[in-house]
Amino acid sequence: MHQDLLRKPVLELARMVHGGEVTSRELTEASLARIEQVNPALNHWTLVDADNALAAADAVEPGDPRPFAGVPLAIKDLFAPVAGLRMAQGSDLLGEFTPDYDYALVRRFREAGFVLVGKTQTPEFGILPVTEPRRFGPARNPWDPERTTGGSSGGSAGAVASGAVPAAHGSDGGGSIRIPSACCGLVGLKPQRGRISRAPDLGDHFLSTDGALARTTADAAALLDVMAGLEPGDATWAPPPEAPFAELAKHGPGKLRVALTLDLPIEGELDPECERGAREAAAALEALGHDVEEVRAPWKDTDMLPVFSVLWSTNIAASVMHGQLVTGTEPGAENIEPMSMWLYETGMGFKAPQYLAAVVTLQALSRGVVSLWDTYDVVLTPALARRPVRHGEIDPCGDNPAREFEKSGEFTPFTALFNVTGQPAISIPLLEGDDGLPTAAQLVGPPAGEGLLLQVCRQLEEAHPWADRVPPETAATGAAT
Repeated sequence: MHQDLLRKPVLELARMVHGGEVTSRELTEASLARIEQVNPALNHWTLVDADNALAAADAVEPGDPRPFAGVPLAIKDLFAPVAGLRMAQGSDLLGEFTPDYDYALVRRFREAGFVLVGKTQTPEFGILPVTEPRRFGPARNPWDPERTTGGSSGGSAGAVASGAVPAAHGSDGGGSIRIPSACCGLVGLKPQRGRISRAPDLGDHFLSTDGALARTTADAAALLDVMAGLEPGDATWAPPPEAPFAELAKHGPGKLRVALTLDLPIEGELDPECERGAREAAAALEALGHDVEEVRAPWKDTDMLPVFSVLWSTNIAASVMHGQLVTGTEPGAENIEPMSMWLYETGMGFKAPQYLAAVVTLQALSRGVVSLWDTYDVVLTPALARRPVRHGEIDPCGDNPAREFEKSGEFTPFTALFNVTGQPAISIPLLEGDDGLPTAAQLVGPPAGEGLLLQVCRQLEEAHPWADRVPPETAATGAAT
């Protein structure tokens, strides 16, 4: 069946195409067929570019030297321009805006040989950790269609989990790769800040980075090799790794000092199943020979949400302004959601010194947080504080946007902190709960420490394989049980 083929690792599919065991057209047709089968029920895609995808596939022959020649890939429909394809960002404000150029990362994907089959859903402007924009409706979790895929890379996570593509592009400004990966049972790596260029439009970004969602650690490492690297004119960049990430991931990490913490960076409560995920991951690491110690986190008794919200709201205000610029349309209640309007108005209300003060405050917080890695090699936390929420529990069109925003933090308090510090962090689908949903843990590495994280994750995956754990087909297709 086509979803079984597309649930093979990206690296295996690339080898199969290179060796002539399967053609790129067969893979692409399988991807398009699976999208047609599941998308009416699950709603992960904002557009499918079948004609161009098949044309690209037909240009791939056995022996193609590109590392991922002929393998289908999805692009997140947020700020990742693809020439000739609408970039909606989940918003009516963007209308049919269609860039005429490729994002640098999109160019890198093409140069690596990937076949881009379409674009996947996001919440409006990537704001929330749930993907249910007014424009397109909710992206449904293949494990339970009544629950969220997470956000903001929710469409990408659903597309991979449902077997429509073997991997997908994502981005992460507050957890937006790790949260959907945790909800959908995938590996989601947020790279080090500056690892992946934001060219040609941005020199860098304080909070957000691109990345990918995959099924295996090896795929995550190989995809990072494709994505990583500076472009001319980048304002900042991460130091290059000592070897390709795919090679680093093959080595053992040695005996590590691991800090386990369940302390939330904001006010809230921790679901027992989410706690179990972190504690089971700690036990698995101890069984592998690592020293694990539960610690009091340096962020305990601090509430970073108010100061983080200054940056978040001003970034959303800038996104709305961009939509206004490229379409010539004024933002209003008819074309942006109440949540977006509230953040836009809030962000526009801050003065430049207030924004700079928030940045400085968060940088000072970061120094205190990063000091934890003076004593420990890796920090382990839950990936989420709640199970994947049901649709409508966090509502971008609710009557009280400020409360809805607070609820989003209560759902996902462990992720945004490491966008502030810039450190690499990864969500791993170690377990499955009694509710039938994936249960994930988050591992956070030292600055520029993606190689170490990938080594630890591969070690855990070898001891506790997860790639073959997939949603029930009745749920993945929306069929009646």
